[in-house]
Amino acid sequence: MFSKFLPNDHVDTVFKLSPEFLKERGIKGVITDLDNTLVAWDRKDATPEVIAWFKELKEAGIKVTIMSNNSKSRVAYFSDPLEIYFISKARKPMQTAFRRAKKEMELNNDEIVVVGDQLLTDVFGGNRAKLHTVLVVPIVKTDGFFTKFNRQIERRLMEYFRKKGKLTWEE
Repeated sequence: MFSKFLPNDHVDTVFKLSPEFLKERGIKGVITDLDNTLVAWDRKDATPEVIAWFKELKEAGIKVTIMSNNSKSRVAYFSDPLEIYFISKARKPMQTAFRRAKKEMELNNDEIVVVGDQLLTDVFGGNRAKLHTVLVVPIVKTDGFFTKFNRQIERRLMEYFRKKGKLTWEE
């Protein structure tokens, strides 16, 4: 019943998703969340590590879309200097933004991975879109106002998955 909330993979940080790791799995496109996935939710600019990761992906021919439920001004401020396509006000987990990202990338479902720090938006939305999903540990333990409510539900889901033996990692 809750399987749509279970990610395919889990990593500590997006930096574990190297171009080699992705290419070995046939991945040619990454849809990534912004806040608490790439940078802390209250940080406006990309870190040098994030800039380097995007550069590695681009050089390897891997397409990237930043997809965020945040405002256009927030996401554009982050994405525009990096010259990365973005979708703001995505309304994840709704499917419209995922379809838009797939169309922009011109890739098949099995060639795209969705990366994010939230089960209720990133993982659920990616799974509903029939894409490979990767949950990352949130960069900081604090969250914006609305995300705090999602985290309470996520804790219950994670506990359920642990009890059922479906989680192989620690929080």
